[in-house]
Amino acid sequence: MAKSKRYLTATMADGYVKTIGPTASPFTHYWRIVAHLADGATEVFWGHSKSLKEATGKKAATADAARQRGWVRYDFEVVELVESLHPPR
Repeated sequence: MAKSKRYLTATMADGYVKTIGPTASPFTHYWRIVAHLADGATEVFWGHSKSLKEATGKKAATADAARQRGWVRYDFEVVELVESLHPPR
């Protein structure tokens, strides 16, 4: 039997809300990197993962990326996804 589709919602500390779905994938966490560039601009990278360990594992790779790309600084956040059967309104 096929897995039921559901919506996953992440709410970041700054109030940003990201909804993923409908999906049957077993995602549990959402991660976001906000890279601050030397010219004052920002770049945002995001993704979802199947465990907290997988999501927090991105942090080490982020430090390497910051050095390679010359970011002034970066913010790395991970939040748990909240499941619902219907899209948010």
